This record gives sequence, C-alpha cells and structure tokens, in this order.
Amino acid sequence: MIGSTAQDYLKTIYKLRDSDGLVSPSLVAERLAVSPPAVTKMVRRLVELNLVRIERGQRIALTPAGEKIALEVIRHHRLLELYLKEALGYSWDQVDAEAERLEHHISEDFEDRIDALLGYPTHDPHGDPIPTRDGVLPADSHHRLTSLEPGEEAVIRRVRDGDPELLRYIGSLGLFPDTAIQMVRKEPFGGPLRVRVGGRECAIGREVGDSVFVDLVSTGDEPVHRKEATDVGSGSA
Repeated sequence: MIGSTAQDYLKTIYKLRDSDGLVSPSLVAERLAVSPPAVTKMVRRLVELNLVRIERGQRIALTPAGEKIALEVIRHHRLLELYLKEALGYSWDQVDAEAERLEHHISEDFEDRIDALLGYPTHDPHGDPIPTRDGVLPADSHHRLTSLEPGEEAVIRRVRDGDPELLRYIGSLGLFPDTAIQMVRKEPFGGPLRVRVGGRECAIGREVGDSVFVDLVSTGDEPVHRKEATDVGSGSA
C-alpha cells in the first residue's frame, strides 16, 4: 500500500489532467505547493510502481491502477465531507480540510458503513459527485453561473470548495446546491451580476459567479445544454 503523499499525488494528477488525460509536472508542483524536483522524484517512484506513465512533452498520465487509487481517495474524501456535515454538524466550509486529514486513514469497512448510514449518497455537500464503490465517477458537467443570460433560470448543482472564506460568503447568499436561481441583470464592463435566489434579489461579483455551477432550465423544466461555458465537476477532493 502506498503512503498518503503518493496518494495525494495521484489524486492531484487525476483532478488536473486535461481532456487527453495528461498534466504537466509544473502544474502538479504548483497545486501541491512543492518544488519541481520533488515532483520529479515522486513521479519516478510512481512510474516504478506502475501507477503513472510519462507521455509526450514529459507530461504525466495515470495508469489504470493509479486511477483506481485516485478515485478511491476521492471517494473517501467526499463521503467524509458529507458525514462530517450531516452526522457531526460541521459547516460546509469546514469539511474539506478535515476530510483531507482523514481520507488516507479510514478502512474500507468504515467507508462502507458511512456510505450506508448516509443512504448511499451520490454527491458531497458542495455538489461534487462521489465515485462509486467500483471506482466510477459519474459524469457531471455544468455551466458557470456567469454564463447565464438575463432572464434565464437554472438550478445550482455545484460550488467550488477550495476557499473556506469564499464558501462562507456563498453560503450567506443562499447559493447552495439544488437551489433555484435566476439571472436578472449583468452589469457591463465586468460589473456585478444581479441574481434572484429564494424570492430575493442580490448582487454578486464575477469571482463568485465563476465558482457556482448550474444546470439551465427551460420553460418546460428540462435542462438546457450549451457546448460552451461548461465545467466538469472535480472539486477540491
């Protein structure tokens, strides 16, 4: 069994990889706040363990074995986030850091027990999908809130969870997953967005709007899909 540091590398590679399944070592170093030589050393070890491989341009790709471990760690993290919130009363801005500390240390039996206790959930408190027990991460592609046009209605599906302070602010506005929202007005020249949530209108900045992901709703209450301005949910786990 590999250690927690190696697991963090695999999880980070999984989250950062592009549509071709590749990620640059420099991006991994930036995300993990480590030096490029440290990434090189760890990647060499992971190659020896057949968990990653080096592709064109020295970019990194996960092997099937590496992807399996990455998804298992993500599953632990997101189940723990939901357990901490629902069973232990943590707020949604506290659960990420706590789950980060615990995700490497729970047994598969404990994972199964909290999964059952929570009713076999499909998403964590921030709307990120939870990988299945078999290591399948459901497709979860949504639009940024900033892509809505005035008058369009949507349902919030996911909120980025990397910044606790931003999460607290978003929560104070009531912008939680499964909440209905309408774009009222978009001020010009990068100005704020006016949105209607829960019967009240409020102004939010573009940074907040880019951190909230939604499903557009047509007048027939069917999701509307646009090719542009989508984001595949990865979260911070």
